[in-house]
Amino acid sequence: MKLYRNPKSGHCHRVELMLAFLGLPYETIDLDMANGAHKAPEFLKISPFGKVPAIDDGGYTLADSNAILTYLVKTYAQGSAWLPDEAKAAAEVQRWLTIAADNIYSGPASARLVKLFGVPRDHAAAVKTAHDLFQVMEPHLEGRRWLATDEITIADVAGYSYIAHAPEGGVDLAPYPAIRAWLARVEAQPNFVAMAASPIPELA
Repeated sequence: MKLYRNPKSGHCHRVELMLAFLGLPYETIDLDMANGAHKAPEFLKISPFGKVPAIDDGGYTLADSNAILTYLVKTYAQGSAWLPDEAKAAAEVQRWLTIAADNIYSGPASARLVKLFGVPRDHAAAVKTAHDLFQVMEPHLEGRRWLATDEITIADVAGYSYIAHAPEGGVDLAPYPAIRAWLARVEAQPNFVAMAASPIPELA
């Protein structure tokens, strides 16, 4: 399997984490996005919107990190706790995938884009969105080990990367012990792989 990525993208790290947790071999292809490699015609055949991550699994190509998580589990870990079949559990997983695409992206991910990549977004608004999210997540995690069910699921994988690296966007995790404990539980899983660390600016 080929994984097209930016090594400092949390979206890409979600997929790497899932591949590692499932013990699947893969080849990473780092795109020179600063010079437009993600907009090259050959890559647009794999990822029509020119975004990473994208995979090529024996000729089947797919972009979008959360879609890839679903594909990997349905293909290589069918019936596992990673993506439950029971209606309420499946709905809880989907809810957190939506939060990953919405609140996490507009909060800690966006704050990190500003500080790490110089993307012109409202940093103060992104930091506020991050803390608004964490103030919901903190009590949610105080009485449970994982986000969606009693076992680790793709919801935890989708949520982990940008929250773990929130300080790189200037977002302080110190006020959230339950969130930090949850991050540590993810990191304690067999085959965990970390995303490359970046400098931490002043926290807020």
